[in-house]
Amino acid sequence: MQRAGEQLAGKNRERQEIAAQAEEIGRHLARIRRVLRKPLDAEVSKGGLTVPQKAAMLVVVRNPGICIKALSREMSLAHSTVSGIAERLERRGLIECRLDTEDRRIVRIHPSEEVAAFVRNRIPYLQQGPLEGALRKASAVERAEIGRALKRLDELLEAV
Repeated sequence: MQRAGEQLAGKNRERQEIAAQAEEIGRHLARIRRVLRKPLDAEVSKGGLTVPQKAAMLVVVRNPGICIKALSREMSLAHSTVSGIAERLERRGLIECRLDTEDRRIVRIHPSEEVAAFVRNRIPYLQQGPLEGALRKASAVERAEIGRALKRLDELLEAV
């Protein structure tokens, strides 16, 4: 009977330790995400876009050729609101609104070539730069350990 109680207490301690570790790892991952996003956020903020305009641009970049109706749904905003956002973005040269080739009542929204080039060429550099800089400071052994640990965490998370 006493042994069963000790086992239960041990399992509770282990659960608490794992919960504390998960919380600590979550804090580290959140901080890492913030640090990795800083250069991109700084670059995007130079564009002087409003929050809804940034949100629209993200959807358009991920879904070139999206129609206003679908964009409205994605953003959970009224059609008229999204139309206004699209008009302002088009005036700034960030998107191109084109009539659908099969149904000319539908307007398709595409990122401008400048935005597409930024997404293709600049964003990967902005996202990878801080990580590459940090890894340069680590030894080859540390880089290998980091890689193995993150790979294993990824595998464990995949199984959940």
